[in-house]
Amino acid sequence: MKQDKDPMAWEVIESEYLFREPWLTARREHVKLPTGAEIQDFYVLEYPEFCNVIAITKEGKFLMERQYRHAQHLTAIEIPAGCVEKGEDPMEAAKRELYEETGYGGGEWSKLMTISPNAGACTNYSHTYLATGVERLSTQHLEESEDIKVVLLDEDEVVRMLMNDEFHQAMMAAPLWKYFATKGKR
Repeated sequence: MKQDKDPMAWEVIESEYLFREPWLTARREHVKLPTGAEIQDFYVLEYPEFCNVIAITKEGKFLMERQYRHAQHLTAIEIPAGCVEKGEDPMEAAKRELYEETGYGGGEWSKLMTISPNAGACTNYSHTYLATGVERLSTQHLEESEDIKVVLLDEDEVVRMLMNDEFHQAMMAAPLWKYFATKGKR
């Protein structure tokens, strides 16, 4: 079935790649809006798909990670996350990332949400999964660029951190808020 053209879609007059790297590709586009206005230099960032997981252990603890985030110059508590490899199923990527970064796995998995990190400038999505009943299976299998400390938190501590804006990564705070907003409704 053919979809009608979005009447609000912008027309791309010209598109030029500025650079292409595995973790970030940038292009500059000359676009025309339906209003007739033109933007000569609109920048689009192409990132790989992301995945993350709200993982809860068999004992009811939230499995978190503490790591340094250089762009913000802060050490943050986050849910396990990573990139989806080309051709990889997002849930399988989330399971892989959880295992590699924490050594935990197993449990019951379900999709919680898919959101755009920044629909105004970025092409990718972030896929979040809920994994309950996970357990430690191994040690961490970190990449050279990773320095991750595993942190187990009680539900009350996670809620307190949310209420105090202590989760700085929006793609992690939003799924946590959704988890608590819909808890018991799934």
